[in-house]
Amino acid sequence: MDELNINEETLKSAIGEILKLNPKPGNLNNNKLVQHIVPDFSLKVEDGKLDLSINNSFIPELKINKKFREILESSNEKNKELIYVKNKLDSAKLFISSLQERNSTLFNTLNSIVNFQKEYFLTGDENKLKPMILKNIADDVKLDISTISRVANSKYIETPYGIFLVKYFFSESQSKSDGSNVSNREVKNLIIDMIKSENKVKPLTDTEIMKQLNIKGYNIARRTVSKYRENLKIPIARLRREII
Repeated sequence: MDELNINEETLKSAIGEILKLNPKPGNLNNNKLVQHIVPDFSLKVEDGKLDLSINNSFIPELKINKKFREILESSNEKNKELIYVKNKLDSAKLFISSLQERNSTLFNTLNSIVNFQKEYFLTGDENKLKPMILKNIADDVKLDISTISRVANSKYIETPYGIFLVKYFFSESQSKSDGSNVSNREVKNLIIDMIKSENKVKPLTDTEIMKQLNIKGYNIARRTVSKYRENLKIPIARLRREII
């Protein structure tokens, strides 16, 4: 206001106009088709029990062509046709077996995640999510961490509470003063609540948020608060300040 020699009302009016602008106007001409998510898994909750299923609706049931089997079974001579059929039959069997093994790996991985986060899936309460890292699931299903990572970063699951990327259910732990550990998701939710209810004329700094969390029993540093706030795409206090 000092630099432009204007009053608060003029500044507030200017900010209001700026907020109406599109920071990415090129997107207005973006004619790309909207991609709909087809979940790889479906989870239902019935009478306090979890029912997990894999979605194979987009994968047809694979079988060996009868004609190939008949050629292989009816011929006793090792001619070119027989060798060709046998090679193709072996390849088909291997492909089907690999697909079945893939489905088994996917199901076992998701089943382990669902069991680990059972309290959440029964209630839908985010605060029930337990700290869980890739190694927890890898150790449980006896698979490499890289395999669990690929599943977590590429597969979706449909639940009664929405469709989620599997990695959504993974989170690091945050210690409390009573010695217990909670998911950092719980801490992020508290940060969101604090910022929603803050005085917009004098918004909370990361240090002030840290102090409030410490009072609530969460052992958290200011830099960790800053990291969580940035992960949540919430601007710093100075940029959240509103003019009345």
